[in-house]
Amino acid sequence: MSSSSTTTTAAADKGGGASITTIHPDVIQTHILNRLDGPTLASTSCASAELLSLCNDDHLWKDICNTTWPSTADPRVRDAISAFPSGHRSFYSDAFPSALRQISDQKRPPPPPPSETSELISAVDIYYDDELVYSKVMVTEADSAWFLNTPFRVDLLDHKETLTTPLKFDDDGTFVSRARERLRVSWVIIDPVRKRAVNVASRQAVEARRHWLSEDIQLRYAIVSASAAAGGGGGGDMVQCGVVVTCGGTEMGQVRVKEVSMQIEDIEGKSLTGMDSLVILEGAMDGPRSRNDSKVERETYEMFLRTKACCRERKQRREKGLDMVCMTTGVSIFIAVILMFFLSR
Repeated sequence: MSSSSTTTTAAADKGGGASITTIHPDVIQTHILNRLDGPTLASTSCASAELLSLCNDDHLWKDICNTTWPSTADPRVRDAISAFPSGHRSFYSDAFPSALRQISDQKRPPPPPPSETSELISAVDIYYDDELVYSKVMVTEADSAWFLNTPFRVDLLDHKETLTTPLKFDDDGTFVSRARERLRVSWVIIDPVRKRAVNVASRQAVEARRHWLSEDIQLRYAIVSASAAAGGGGGGDMVQCGVVVTCGGTEMGQVRVKEVSMQIEDIEGKSLTGMDSLVILEGAMDGPRSRNDSKVERETYEMFLRTKACCRERKQRREKGLDMVCMTTGVSIFIAVILMFFLSR
């Protein structure tokens, strides 16, 4: 028996095997790595320096991005991603996890002014289960005075445009829960200047409402954030980046998407201006990420709603107090005028 055979047999007896370095890199990339999803590929890159080099191949991450978000195949998005520090891998690390900002009631320093961002790119994909329903890329000019000083809102669908979904309408209302569980939206905002991106839609709808008159359902995919840019009073300056999808039934029993929009609201329910929204988005792009946990996202949104209700109650109490002061002042002035009138006679 040769010495090499003896070495191999000894390694096998000890539970060892051939090293990954003995496999040709092309075989690893074309038969192994290209079958992995993003999180698995990222974990694999931590195993060794050789795997790190192979896993950093931009073609692998490009295929993963195009599979996860078909809108990234658009030339405008592709050009923006090509300028990211590590190309599609950087984009994936920005857009795949949910944005998460630490919510706190502590005082924070004033937010920095937004960078010289000239445009924002929205890459939007809508799914029913794992089936792609709609994909679109929109570019919003972000340097005009109109954008900076008016409420920021992006509407995905054109006027009178609707989308067909596999969801069927029923009278018992179960389609509302099915839509909440099975209709999924990804809305990735890309800043080409800062070379960063963030997904502002929650993994699942955090809220589903049915209009009592039109019977349309409104699904909200929201990420709750915290920033000193928000003008709301109290609540740790909490804001929500919300994607709202409005669906309605047709005569054939199908459920169609009538409207899809994205905007950022403060704790009082006011839409933030473009300038404030840029600060919020840049903070979310630079902030930490978390696992896509639908339960945590829903609980965070419910906490936002409770804080919003408390804020509204405090505001109503203040307004009632001011009304009482005004009424008391008015009555006092009226009595003083009457007394002066009689005393002067």
